[in-house]
Amino acid sequence: MKPLEDIRIIAVEQYGAGPWGSMQLADLGADVIKIEDPNSGGDIGRYVPPYREGTDSLFYESFNRNKRSIALSLNDDDDREVFTRLVATADVVYSNLRGDVPAKLGITYDSLRHINPQVVCCTLSGYGSDGDAAKRPGYDYMLQAAAGWMDITGEPQGPPTKSGLSLVDFSGGLVAAISMLAGVHAARRDGVGTDCDLSLFDTAVSMLSYVGNWHLNEGFEPQRTTKSSHPSLVPFQAFEASDGWLTVGCAKEKFYRRLTEVVGDDRLAEERFSSFDRRIENKTELLSILEAAFIERTADEWVDRLEAAGVPVAKVKSVAEALQDPLVAQRGLVFDTDHQRWGSISNIATAPRVGPRLDANRAAPQIDEHRAELLAELDTSTNSKGA
Repeated sequence: MKPLEDIRIIAVEQYGAGPWGSMQLADLGADVIKIEDPNSGGDIGRYVPPYREGTDSLFYESFNRNKRSIALSLNDDDDREVFTRLVATADVVYSNLRGDVPAKLGITYDSLRHINPQVVCCTLSGYGSDGDAAKRPGYDYMLQAAAGWMDITGEPQGPPTKSGLSLVDFSGGLVAAISMLAGVHAARRDGVGTDCDLSLFDTAVSMLSYVGNWHLNEGFEPQRTTKSSHPSLVPFQAFEASDGWLTVGCAKEKFYRRLTEVVGDDRLAEERFSSFDRRIENKTELLSILEAAFIERTADEWVDRLEAAGVPVAKVKSVAEALQDPLVAQRGLVFDTDHQRWGSISNIATAPRVGPRLDANRAAPQIDEHRAELLAELDTSTNSKGA
């Protein structure tokens, strides 16, 4: 069996964060049944440009493989009856709607416990399900702004900057995946389900981590740093080479000693640079020496030399270059799925794995693709219980 083959998740989800979280579990074998509203054309992710045809988009494919779809309006009596039957068979009812919507739709634990006392009702919203904030729509851009991320990202004299990826959405999905697994574990142990009230705001604030703790305890005010440099370690930043950029980090004294040997400038071994504290005190002079050295060779040359010496280093690559790294193939991070419209689609694998990486993957479902299959399963389950 696949690691999560015995877990069923009813997913009232759309767009990014929610589908990303459930796909982590679907890729590990969970039966994720995607509920799509027929009145709105299903998951809005189906219609995200630029790579879109009809109700298929590569954006949607990136968040929904290995799932099944059934079109149900939760406000329609007949559809609600099907939904209720699905809940009776499920471990989790999962949603990523606006914070005040799950209660209105009746998909919280209090609304569903009479159907399935062990069901875990997991809601991932922008700002949580309580108070006035529950009514606020939450998107990654807004959360990166609201949680302080943009204020500390970018060059010191530049504007506040968003990450190039939707990191709050992705992190929120991972938080939801962890919470669902924890909820199912507790429900199977105790025989009672629960609500999981998760939010992207909670996720983003929690990821302030040590920077937030420094501020709370010592009044630290985070500042943007030049060339993505670390706030307390020198050298630990991006450096310009003759043909591009690389990152070098000396988080241990041994790494700095190795760096000085590779660069070969005797000034780097002077007493003023001999410890973490001294390098911070003399940061300007140290970085001036290193910047002058790094610009003399290509990024690949520096990476080869520094890796050989055991110094943490990486070339700053484009997305295309990153995906061409031999390690991507070695780790099985790209695979193909068959698709009825496009024939074949290349996919980026999710990171969680248990044992060997699973190699049986399905493309994201069409709207309502699995209605007949799911209704037949429900009928079989009902007949079996009746027998």
